[in-house]
Amino acid sequence: MTLVALGWATALVAGAKAVHRHLGLLRRLYIPSSVLAGVVALLIGPQVLGALSTRLGGPEAIANGVLPASVIEVWESLPGLLINVVFAALFLGKTIPAPREIVRLAGPQVALGQTLAWGQYVVGIELALLVLGPVFGMDPMAGALIEIGLEGGHGTAAALSETFEEFGFSEGADLALGLATIGLVGGVLSGIAIINWAARSGRLDLEADPGRDDDRTDRMCEFDEREADAAAAAEEDADPLSAHLGLIALAIALGWMLQQGLIAVESVTWARDGGLELMRHLPLFPLAMIGGLLLQLALDRIGDAGPHVDRSLMNRISGASLDIIIVAAIGTLSLTVLGDNIGPLLLMAGAGVAWSIGAFLLLAPRMVRDYPYQRGLADFGQSTRMTVTGLPLVRMADPANRANAMESFGYKQLLFEPFVGGGLFTALSVPLIAQLGPWPVLGITSVLLAAFLALGLLYFGRQPGGPNGRSR
Repeated sequence: MTLVALGWATALVAGAKAVHRHLGLLRRLYIPSSVLAGVVALLIGPQVLGALSTRLGGPEAIANGVLPASVIEVWESLPGLLINVVFAALFLGKTIPAPREIVRLAGPQVALGQTLAWGQYVVGIELALLVLGPVFGMDPMAGALIEIGLEGGHGTAAALSETFEEFGFSEGADLALGLATIGLVGGVLSGIAIINWAARSGRLDLEADPGRDDDRTDRMCEFDEREADAAAAAEEDADPLSAHLGLIALAIALGWMLQQGLIAVESVTWARDGGLELMRHLPLFPLAMIGGLLLQLALDRIGDAGPHVDRSLMNRISGASLDIIIVAAIGTLSLTVLGDNIGPLLLMAGAGVAWSIGAFLLLAPRMVRDYPYQRGLADFGQSTRMTVTGLPLVRMADPANRANAMESFGYKQLLFEPFVGGGLFTALSVPLIAQLGPWPVLGITSVLLAAFLALGLLYFGRQPGGPNGRSR
């Protein structure tokens, strides 16, 4: 039945892509085909068509909708498996510069992106303590949902469903998926509004030629040329698909070994006498990402092995996996849970998107002194639902990539993804709140927020540039 379930998912994605090509509104709003396919799966499944048929006394044959019950059952388990593929492939085939170079190239965006992410925890936990718990009776673990749903997105939300269930908060996965969907639409609409406002107010010149050739641009171009050389080598002598799948499997295996090692260390140290257990609850996917990073570093050391990893093929593998994850996650979404928690859901979505908008408008020009709107929009989009939102906004604000926004954002991910937005802390946030309580986690995230605020404002913010940043 697994093949049948995969067949349903890929057929829905293929149909959604065909519709996507002919509906300009979807393209203008940058709604991914996989999200559209997931919504269709939800409509024709037991949650909508099946429930409607049962309520109207329709035939028992469609009590589960058009989708067979066995397909729904397989879909419920797919996200937790395929998310390992997505994260394992994240850094495979990429040029990995030294950390010092990453900071020089994209340091301001590291500070901005981390500030947005840790702020979502602070806002979310405070909202859980002050409103969601006292008024709606929600578990304090709801404080992690804004970052999981908005920074992490559909894939991360779906992958953490087992963690939510393990700690008795099974509705958390559905709420995080709902937040990811709302954040996608809200992020795109608010991002387009920000671009128009910045252009009309003179903060963003969409047609300007920057006319710059400073050291930072030279360094970015140097790394860009190295990426292009690697891609050309891979194109000439690319390993077959099976070899690339083997590399992903090896990265996942490395992540599993890291996971087992951490569990073993925990069992003989702080958790030996019934203390805090974290590693046992840590999902595999963030460690698979670290495994992929370590594997790529090893390949780069081997000489000519690294360049023959085809990054475009890795993107296609991870992209196909993510498409299936999104279809399966949205297609099995519980509308009953969303309906029962519509008030908290809208509050969390409003608070999360409002934080992202306000922090971006206030902090981007003060942290990213050169081209703040072009470069900062990627981080804003990521904070409202992964890079699927941010990168199209960057293309709108800087279609010629004159500000090197794509490159700096890519380098920034190397110091971002391992920790938040689906990284280690994202995966551990629910176990931490469940075992330590919300107040200590609020203290940890507040300290980290203050640290990255200070780094962005007091260090990167004092680099040369105008008070509103340079847009040309």
